[in-house]
Amino acid sequence: MSRAAIARTRTPHLSSALIACALTIAIMCGGRLLAIHLEQKTVHWIAPRDFFIKNQGLAFERAAARTPDIFLLYGSSELIDPIPNRASDFFSSAPTGFQVCPVGKAGTTSLIILQKLGALGSELRGRKVAISLSASSFLTPALRPEFYAGNFSLPAASGILFGDGIDLNLKAAIAKRMLQFPDTLAEDGLLELGARCLASGRPVDRIVLMAIWPVGKLQNIMLDLQDHFEALVYILGKGRTIPNWLRPIHPHKVHVRRASDADDQETESFDIIRPARDAAFRARIAAASEWTDLELLFRTLAELKAEPLILSMPIDAYAARGVSRSAREVYYERMRELAQRYHFPIIEFEQHDADPAFLIAHREHPTPRGWMVYNRALDDFFRKAK
Repeated sequence: MSRAAIARTRTPHLSSALIACALTIAIMCGGRLLAIHLEQKTVHWIAPRDFFIKNQGLAFERAAARTPDIFLLYGSSELIDPIPNRASDFFSSAPTGFQVCPVGKAGTTSLIILQKLGALGSELRGRKVAISLSASSFLTPALRPEFYAGNFSLPAASGILFGDGIDLNLKAAIAKRMLQFPDTLAEDGLLELGARCLASGRPVDRIVLMAIWPVGKLQNIMLDLQDHFEALVYILGKGRTIPNWLRPIHPHKVHVRRASDADDQETESFDIIRPARDAAFRARIAAASEWTDLELLFRTLAELKAEPLILSMPIDAYAARGVSRSAREVYYERMRELAQRYHFPIIEFEQHDADPAFLIAHREHPTPRGWMVYNRALDDFFRKAK
């Protein structure tokens, strides 16, 4: 067979392949545009709700960030505990002109939140966001790997490392922390390689990083398409709830003690101060890795030029047992100093320190009364003129 004949034979196959590729791309792009349209159209219905896809993806967060009358609130398990007056419910009908969109679940900490924010990038420029911090995170020496893994989001992690929202120096510091949880990175070889190259800072690794950067961008595009597809399915399915067996175990359960525990058998008063407990409390505050992650979060917010409100929960009565007020003040002073360094407004609710009427014991969640105090702070900040 002549070369001309062979070429004619191959040409129809090549044309068919190109047409198939073009159709596939057109369908994917069309589906993405449809998903974005529906996300924006249903954003006020989605905003107050809590569900798995919203917390693990970025599509609904991005839609909320683009909507002027929605206030993003990042936090942990306090956001999903169905307690009367919680912010998402209280503001669901926009009684003061805006809704609150909670993002977070049990075990969420600063390292998870900053990845979400960094992945959103320029969407947060000039946007008001609120960050709810739990004091218990600053009373443990290190972030538990199972908590981090349960909240890890590949779209957020890939988005912050291969995105353009923050500079390389900050990415390198974040990558070093992410590498301390290798199990989450092992699921994606490209993300792990990118994190290692960013963290090392060596010239050869920077060359490797530049080589894989386009592939990382392509991965972000594919993850974005998947995210929008899942959002589209959720919307078209009219928000079917996620089965309980898909939800992560509530990490705060590890703090719940049985009545037979030695601590509950003690009859000492909360007012009895023990010097040994003061020393142990100060040591726990000083050793907590959460301070490192919180500063990375603040640096991320500063680079994104977002306008955050920091809501720092007071120390609850259980954690304060046997610890003097002067020792507990160490926590509040350090939190205040860090926020002031970045010129971020902070509300510590210090007047409610060890107040069982403000926080539910053991769970470290606001009571109905506590939520109303939270809601006033959110309302005052959001409606305050820039």
